[in-house]
Amino acid sequence: MTRRPVQLALPPALPRAFFERPTLEVAPDLLGTLVVRVLQPPEQPGSVVLVARLVEVEAYLGPEDPASHAYRRTPRSAIMWGPPGRAYVYFSYGNHFCMNVVTEPEGTAGAVLLRAAEPVEGVEVMRWLRATDDLRQLLRGPGRLTKALAVDRGFNGWDLTQPGSLYLARGRPPEKVATSARVGIRRAADRPWRFFDPRSPFVSR
Repeated sequence: MTRRPVQLALPPALPRAFFERPTLEVAPDLLGTLVVRVLQPPEQPGSVVLVARLVEVEAYLGPEDPASHAYRRTPRSAIMWGPPGRAYVYFSYGNHFCMNVVTEPEGTAGAVLLRAAEPVEGVEVMRWLRATDDLRQLLRGPGRLTKALAVDRGFNGWDLTQPGSLYLARGRPPEKVATSARVGIRRAADRPWRFFDPRSPFVSR
């Protein structure tokens, strides 16, 4: 596969203040924002940029949310009480990584799961990373999203408000935001904290 070096101007990162708000405010506002992943392949000089526009997210709160990892504070979930704008990445069901962004002021637990995105830049590389040519399926689901963007547990705790290998940037907001119950959980499954772009073909379900 031929990887094309970065040639476009990278957008500025979202400020920490964007994430330092109630989780249920941040989650819908994340729709349309850009996940920017800058790769530096060791076999060639220069970098490769991957950009994806978020079209689906889920909000998870703290001890009052039984579906949240922060329902009980553990070494793994302690990051959800930390500085907002950090990545919370964990291994799910023994086969894929999930990426969240920490929300709320420090000391209050909250995070938003990045569930699905539309490929914008670096599609050829995403296809190679996912081993598929199906454009709609590239980032359709949290595990596919992390694989297409080469995100793993090494990014747990990463500051997403600073330009670098992985960060979030402003994009084009959707014309409409829809809500539904969260997906794939049993506890507090009826809470309408899944937010998505109803006109996007890249939404997971």
